[in-house]
Amino acid sequence: MLELRNIRKAFGDCVANEDVSLSIKKATIHAIVGENGAGKSTAMKVVYGFYNPDSGEILLDGKPVTIRNPHDAIALGIGMVHQHFMLVDTMTAAENIILGAETGSTASLDLEKANDDILALSNELRLGVNPRAVIEDLSVGQQQRVELLKALYRNADLLILDEPTAVLTPQEIEEFFGILRRMKAQGKTIVIITHKLDEVLAISDEVTVMRDGRTVGHVVTSETTAKDLARLIVGRDVLLRVEKTDAKPADVVLEVSGLRVDGKHGPALDGVSFEVRSGEIVGVAGIEGNGQTELIEALAGLAKPAGGSISFKGKNVTEYTARQLKELGVAHVPEDRHKRGLLLRSDLSENSILGVHYRAPIAAASGFVNRAAVGERVAGIIDNFDVRPGDSSQSAKSLSGGNQQKLVIGREFGLNPKLLLVSQPTRGVDIGAIEFIHRKLIELRDAGSAVLLVSAELEEVTALADRLLVLREGKIVGEVDPKVATVEEIGLMMTGGS
Repeated sequence: MLELRNIRKAFGDCVANEDVSLSIKKATIHAIVGENGAGKSTAMKVVYGFYNPDSGEILLDGKPVTIRNPHDAIALGIGMVHQHFMLVDTMTAAENIILGAETGSTASLDLEKANDDILALSNELRLGVNPRAVIEDLSVGQQQRVELLKALYRNADLLILDEPTAVLTPQEIEEFFGILRRMKAQGKTIVIITHKLDEVLAISDEVTVMRDGRTVGHVVTSETTAKDLARLIVGRDVLLRVEKTDAKPADVVLEVSGLRVDGKHGPALDGVSFEVRSGEIVGVAGIEGNGQTELIEALAGLAKPAGGSISFKGKNVTEYTARQLKELGVAHVPEDRHKRGLLLRSDLSENSILGVHYRAPIAAASGFVNRAAVGERVAGIIDNFDVRPGDSSQSAKSLSGGNQQKLVIGREFGLNPKLLLVSQPTRGVDIGAIEFIHRKLIELRDAGSAVLLVSAELEEVTALADRLLVLREGKIVGEVDPKVATVEEIGLMMTGGS
């Protein structure tokens, strides 16, 4: 259905795509995989008209087409769901879906008919979307379904999905895959850009591998393995599960007692108590939305507890601000890098000093910023964490999602924290970088840091954690040894099963 021939796309001196060629068959699910910065999203944004290629051609159903902008793509039956949703929170699902595709004038807009049409489309694919629901009241998984409906409402036959499962729970992923299979059965063609090799093997028919802006492989999914794909992606063998020695816990660094945090519709955390010692990683498992966000934000000084206490190395820090906690040696990798981790319009240099911009050597005695110290700091992060492209003068917004994550992680790890609060550390990160980040977490632990890790990836949290807490409905419902408990047992605890 879709063919790219020798696509090239450069942004100044940075070549994102060079001689990219690939072919996608009709009514199939085709995965595109590669490292962060490999050019996957850029190539698909060329197809969707976000970018115009410098050279090369696009063929649709065997015929060359010119796609100057997303309107051209939509007219050709191409839809795209981006990694970061493009929805207006205060509007309903239906209003978001028809936004930009309204017929007639505002005065003649028949919203009731649109509601009915969208509900029928939702029911046809068993999406379960209420067109009248306000976006800010929907879960992340439901918002993603609204994005799917937005593309389908515009009669898309080819759907491009950029990291579609990055923020979904395991249960939502299974439901989502069921939706994709039903769409494929109806003749839709689906392209998935992803880093999750287990999902590639579970859902796709064929896979294209990209590296350094080029296509380096094309395989039939049923004829490959995760190890083979990882080798193609990175260009070397990759450890899919981190190797680590047993932890050697020492003194208590973090003690949480009876912590309560209020949410929008009642308590988000209700009487949570635990401790984390230096030299150990304590993991928190749970379906997203069960209090993990509020827990980390309360511990990082970003949310005010409604009750209970937080102690850091024996000192009560319940009322401390984020800056006061950072001064004590608390680092924080947030779950939402856009909301909490980065200034997207600022360059990499400015983002590298967030949280330490007022300290020496960044702040010089003269009162001005020490540019040499800033340059040294950002260069260290770029080199040590392989942030691509490594131009410190470009904006954080211009980086791929995975490289934005590496920038945040490099900044926070570089503080040599006594306590690291880390949430979803490898969300949107490629297989090679995942291996690297996991090694860095183990190194921090072995150097004596206390680490509290929240991850929606059960395999990740069980591989890294020395002790594992299970959070459900704002309460800790159990603690398990991840070396002994199975993923199935932990999953049952997360969902309230017996």
